[in-house]
Amino acid sequence: MDGAPPPASPAGLSAYVVVSQLLGLTLLTTTGAWLGRYRGGVAWHSLLQFNVHPLCMVLGMVFLQGDALLVYRVFRHEAKRSTKALHALLHGLALVIALVGIVAVFESHRTKGIPNMYSLHSWCGMAAFVLYLLQVRAGEPRGGGRDPAAPRNIPTPPQWLLGCGFFLLPGASFSLRSRYKPQHVFFGIALFALSIAACLLGITEMLLFNIRDSYSQFVPEGVLANTLGVLLVAFGLVVGYVLTRDDWKRPPLAEELALSMDFKTLTEGESPGGGSQ
Repeated sequence: MDGAPPPASPAGLSAYVVVSQLLGLTLLTTTGAWLGRYRGGVAWHSLLQFNVHPLCMVLGMVFLQGDALLVYRVFRHEAKRSTKALHALLHGLALVIALVGIVAVFESHRTKGIPNMYSLHSWCGMAAFVLYLLQVRAGEPRGGGRDPAAPRNIPTPPQWLLGCGFFLLPGASFSLRSRYKPQHVFFGIALFALSIAACLLGITEMLLFNIRDSYSQFVPEGVLANTLGVLLVAFGLVVGYVLTRDDWKRPPLAEELALSMDFKTLTEGESPGGGSQ
């Protein structure tokens, strides 16, 4: 009905979203406090360039990526195209910030003569970043539910570009969007979890490099960094819980259902009843 207020959000959703944002802002503040108080701060053209890396990775690959995943739960009653654009924008911003963090650590290592890509943290972190950009799959799963006329293998371009292409551009067919969406959702959550795991490994590695001898004595820097790790886990758990609640998924609006049916008819050559024209 025109002029009617939008339906209320499901019970509990708003509280969990608020908690996630409070945790996210707290972990960013904690990261800044750790780097500022105990690691000398952040600067690009100095020995402090390395500190740009943890700040950017927490901001980009954890906080912004988590918020990008929450977009469809938070903006439940806005136009879907606007929601898609915000989802893609946040992912793109996270990617750019993470790239700055990766450049910072490689530049810092080059200046100090430290080798690259030898630790488990670096392997997991680079895997998370590359897969965030290049989510490669071998092909479509075999078995039931496939369209016999569909190609057996679909080459997979970059994950972020693929998501933009399928869900933002009008040319992608209805069946391609439907087939790709479950993979897009699963790999989004998986890469978010991998990003948090890489951050936890990085925190431990950084502590062992800098306060190896005093870490076991519960020194303030170690306690603060461990607290940051707990906040990362808590943020990931809250975001993951919101994303996996089926009853909190964004419901399609009435006009979206109508447009989706018309779009399927135009792109797949099917009538609204499902028959071929």
